[in-house]
Amino acid sequence: MTVLLDTSTLPAPDRADAVRETVAQNFVPVEINFASEKGPAAAVGAITDFGQLTIFSVRSNKVSAERTPQLAHDDLRPSIFFGLQWAGESGVVQGGRQAVLRPGELVIFDSTRPYVLSDPDGFRQHFFRIPQDRLALPHNAIRRVSALTLSPGHPVTDVAVTYFRRLASRPDLFTVPGAEALSEPSIELMRAVITTHLDAAELGKDALKATLPLRILEYARAHLHDPHLTAAQVAAAHYISERHLYNILGASGITLADWVRTQRLERCRNDIAAPAFRATPIASIARGWGFVDPSSFTRMFKNAYAMSPREWRHQANTRRSEPTGESINR
Repeated sequence: MTVLLDTSTLPAPDRADAVRETVAQNFVPVEINFASEKGPAAAVGAITDFGQLTIFSVRSNKVSAERTPQLAHDDLRPSIFFGLQWAGESGVVQGGRQAVLRPGELVIFDSTRPYVLSDPDGFRQHFFRIPQDRLALPHNAIRRVSALTLSPGHPVTDVAVTYFRRLASRPDLFTVPGAEALSEPSIELMRAVITTHLDAAELGKDALKATLPLRILEYARAHLHDPHLTAAQVAAAHYISERHLYNILGASGITLADWVRTQRLERCRNDIAAPAFRATPIASIARGWGFVDPSSFTRMFKNAYAMSPREWRHQANTRRSEPTGESINR
């Protein structure tokens, strides 16, 4: 579903509050302040849920957005943001660092720590949000690259900038049946941007040791289809003991069994709702992602998402039959 934002349809006194409400309900709760000397709040944009990826394209007059320490501890699912500047210049401050973005540059920040976004002339950006657990990188790895301008000219970043700019600039794409399948490769590209910058910027001669948690999770991700995937198998593939494996992941707050189960459930959830799998039995989808017992799968799915797989499929089918546009002018 796409939520449209256009303050020109609203009375001037109501515009700033309408922007705050729309952004908080559909993207991220933040404190938004428009510069009074620039006249009434003005913003035009769209927020689209695209599988596990949410895209927010916006143009506004002078504004700042702050995720305060209180908001950073709200009940929003922990999320990672990519900001892509398409005109002008803006700033991002998080974790004691400040990035200045110019057209065609990317920055990463996350919802679990305070941050400030500002633009002296008004936002002209595409923002992309994904749940942190879908990115499946240790949180300390994310923090290493947050609020840094991501290497203009870096080959992976250049590919990502071109791809995400095109993706955000094609709203017609979001209504094409099956297009949400692009969500997963989009997330994979985000992951590639982060991991290549970790390698280039910080890991140096200790790269193998420092990237071991990432490589462990990449291996597990590539073997989610295997119902017999075990910690022993993952450890052996990296020439370490199971105990060392648990210690490495535990330092990042990750339990392998929980991580694998969450990843498998998310894959199942996506496939069950996807039009391309509408005729595929739910039990077959579950088996394809490593769940051998249909009853256990249904129970785990319901515990994770507060509804059965069948209810989730019905809800997704119902949503697709509804209108795709919604205005904030209610």
